[in-house]
Parts: sequence; structure tokens; C-alpha cells
Amino acid sequence: MLTKILDHLEEWIITLLMGGATLLIFLSVVHRYGTGLSIPYVQDYLLSLHFEWAQELSIIMFVWMAKFGAAYGVRKGVHVGVDVLVNRMPTEWRRFIVLLALGCGMLFTGIVGTLGLTFVWDNGLHHAAFTLLGLDVTDVPEGPTTPDLEWPTWFIYSAVPLGSYLMCFRFIQVAYTYLVHGELPHHDESHVEGLDDADDDELFAAAPPHPQPAHGGAR
Repeated sequence: MLTKILDHLEEWIITLLMGGATLLIFLSVVHRYGTGLSIPYVQDYLLSLHFEWAQELSIIMFVWMAKFGAAYGVRKGVHVGVDVLVNRMPTEWRRFIVLLALGCGMLFTGIVGTLGLTFVWDNGLHHAAFTLLGLDVTDVPEGPTTPDLEWPTWFIYSAVPLGSYLMCFRFIQVAYTYLVHGELPHHDESHVEGLDDADDDELFAAAPPHPQPAHGGAR
């Protein structure tokens, strides 16, 4: 149950970040070109709007999307991999190599997550945590903020530990499934989310047949 909630939360975060960043960039471009049009009142209104923060926010959203998208890629098996040599190995060796690769993924993402958490903590998270708990923050630096939005940078950089730990959890999840069932997640490029195979058959059945070449023509 909790895993399904996490799966849906992960997908919603990625969708909202991707859609929000795309919409923000579109509005920013429209605003930039609109301010160059000599239209009375409209140009003045657009010039009164400040979109200097749009580029910074869109970059932040894409960074967060990439970190959570990497974890989603592990869960769905969409990451690029070269398995030609592994597939030619005996079954027992193949199993060992797959588990070794998954273990390396756990180790790497766990290390990156821990280093990222340490950096975020020293970059101002400890000041925010001490303030929230009512502790003395006299000798604790508050940490820098972003240039345009003036958001605390520890919040922006928290995408590194959150995304890395989630990715580590996905590696553990995949390794457990492989140990128990001997299966790895595999992404089918021809499959479309929300469209079942039965729907595919109905669509192909409803499609008009391709015209056959005339006798003597090119085949």
C-alpha cells in the first residue's frame, strides 16, 4: 500500500514539475516577445510584469524532475544498459553480475545521497531545523539564498539527497524482486501507458487494409 502511494506520488511530482516548467518557459517567452510589441496599454502592462525569476525557477524544476525521474527510470527499467555480454554468460554468472550491478547502484546512490544530505545540512538546513525547534542559532549560519527568488539554497539542493535516496530504494526494490522472482523491470518502447494490448488489437482491426501493389509492380 505504501509502495503504491510512493509510486503515484513520484509520478505526480515528475508530471507537475515537467508540466509546470514547460508552461513557465512558454509564458516567459510570450512575455519577452510581447514587451517588444508597440501596442498601447498592453506593452505597458507586460513591462510591469517581472519575469526575471522564471528562468531560475524553471531550472530548479527541471533539476528536481531529473532527480526523481532517475528513480522512476530504475523502477521502470528505462535506463540505458549494455547487456550483450551478460546475456552470453551462464545462468549462475548472469545472476551474480546482475545482483552486483544492482548492489553498485545501491552503494553509489546511497553515498551520493549521504554526501548531499551532509552538504544540505551544512548549507542552512541545520539553521532552519534549529529555528523550528526553538534552539539557539547564534553561532549557526543561516545559509545563502538564490539570486532571483531568494529561496534558501538548502531547499533547492535537497533534491540531491531526496532523489538519490529514492533511487537507492528503487535499486533495493528491483534487487529484491529479482531475488524472489528472477525478473527485472523491462520497458517496452512499443507500449503506451493507458492503452492495453486488447485496445491495440481493436485499433489495428479497425484500420483500413493497406492497398496491395498491382501485378507487375514493385513489391
